[in-house]
Amino acid sequence: MNGSLGGLVGEVQGARSGIGGHCQGARMAPSILWIALAVTCLKLLLVPSYHSTDFEVHRNWLAITHSLPVKQWYLDETSPWTLDYPPLFAWFQKLLALPAPLVDPLIVDVKKGLEYDAPMAVLYMRATVMLSDVLLFFAVHNYACSLPASKRALAAGAVIFSPGLIMVDHIHFQYNGVLLGLLILSIGLIKSGRDVLGGVLFASLLCSKHLFMVAGPVYFVYLLRHYCRGPRKFVRFVVLAASVLSVIGAAFGPFVYYKQIPQVMLRLFPFGRGLTHAYWAPNAWALYNSADKVMSVVARKMGLRVAERAGALTGGLVGESGGHVVLPEVTPLLTALLVLLSLLPCLVRIWRNPRPSEFLRCVAYSYLCGFMFGWHVHEKAILTAVVPLALLAVESPEEAGRYFFLSTVAHFSLLPLLFEPREYPIKVLLTALYCLATSACLQDHFSGSSDNPQSSEPKTANLMSAKSPDRSEVTSGWPEHDAQVSGGEGTEARKQGLLTWLERGYLIGLVFVELYASWVHPALLGGKLPFLPLMLVSTYCALGIAYAWVLQLRLVARTPSKQSMQ
Repeated sequence: MNGSLGGLVGEVQGARSGIGGHCQGARMAPSILWIALAVTCLKLLLVPSYHSTDFEVHRNWLAITHSLPVKQWYLDETSPWTLDYPPLFAWFQKLLALPAPLVDPLIVDVKKGLEYDAPMAVLYMRATVMLSDVLLFFAVHNYACSLPASKRALAAGAVIFSPGLIMVDHIHFQYNGVLLGLLILSIGLIKSGRDVLGGVLFASLLCSKHLFMVAGPVYFVYLLRHYCRGPRKFVRFVVLAASVLSVIGAAFGPFVYYKQIPQVMLRLFPFGRGLTHAYWAPNAWALYNSADKVMSVVARKMGLRVAERAGALTGGLVGESGGHVVLPEVTPLLTALLVLLSLLPCLVRIWRNPRPSEFLRCVAYSYLCGFMFGWHVHEKAILTAVVPLALLAVESPEEAGRYFFLSTVAHFSLLPLLFEPREYPIKVLLTALYCLATSACLQDHFSGSSDNPQSSEPKTANLMSAKSPDRSEVTSGWPEHDAQVSGGEGTEARKQGLLTWLERGYLIGLVFVELYASWVHPALLGGKLPFLPLMLVSTYCALGIAYAWVLQLRLVARTPSKQSMQ
């Protein structure tokens, strides 16, 4: 027991080497610091922009946690935007609310502050999001320190300049940056061998936003097989369990004391909201809904009697989609089973061979599964998969191609969130410039000798070309795949990180979808069929994200080679 406790103490004492240990001390690399400062300046320019109802949601949560006792946090219904995040996020909101009365007391007034969005209140709330992003910057810095020097700035830029994070957090208004920072920091610790600390941070993340629980099975199986092993595996398991449960106990303990756990769970898991959100997240259920709409129209044309559902096509309010007309209804249990089933190949892989180098991909894949098959998924949830995968984009041209395709589709699918005309140039430019910049930077990174100074042959990898370099010149960062490539086993549609003709054609199609949704439909139909453009965007993007999910599934389901398991 003393040996295991000593190991845990050593892990805590060695946290500095696991957090930024490969860089100069714990100081942030100058290139990453400049990237963080540049994106912060951009965010300052966006302060006066449109904000969604999520602004009032979080302002109300600041008021609840600041003005009410803890036992009333999950009972208060003064506003329709009741607190429905786990307790650690509530404490985080309380922390952000502490200076608010000095700026404007109405920000944290539960009753008088309803729908309050005075300029100083907006500035204060925007500032809290920007301040919380410091954790994301630090997490990216910590992970980048494990990469070769030539890849650090590129990986950091791909995450920090994500147009999805900028649009969702700093225009639409949310706090995804700090949550994804916790996730990346946890992954970085596990990659560096700090399993217990990584597990504790993930538990903190779950107690901040429960929707991250999709990766729970991945963490559980990995830590069980990687950390809880050896002659003291039982003691290690007890130490790990105690560490994680202590976080959960600290977060939910007060509500156990007040006997409010059923009420808290009711707030966290409102299954009555329906299968899909107002704007269908581009996942399997968007395709399912679209198929139901098409089948219902065809059935009516054929003279078949089909139930009429008011608002089934043009509705948009939560829980008012009208249900399915032809296809069977989908239940929360079915979506949960599909998520677990899609995770099985990944879990089996980790069980057989838990490797720190593969952990990031497995976590990102789990969030992609949750996005594809989860219940009442919001379109913003795609960021939980896209942002971590940005850190893999620098590993090989093949990884760059996968990321470039998925991120382009994902960021395009977020454009309908910003629906006001004044934000149209901003969202289009942010997305287009990011796509151009990542394409150019990744192409430049893989076009030279990069991290191999002994190589005199440039490695050409044009991200927008279907032509492939010599397969022996590049590696994917996925060892068993590299072994198969070097062995010359067959050919694949994806050519080592390059976009195939199919992928290029699909991405070009996004331009025509945007032209119709934003310009042609309003000009021709005006206010008729208002949900049709959203349905088109959601369905088309769902096809692309489903394709990207299949690519990731093929990777995690592939049997490791003997060489990679040694």
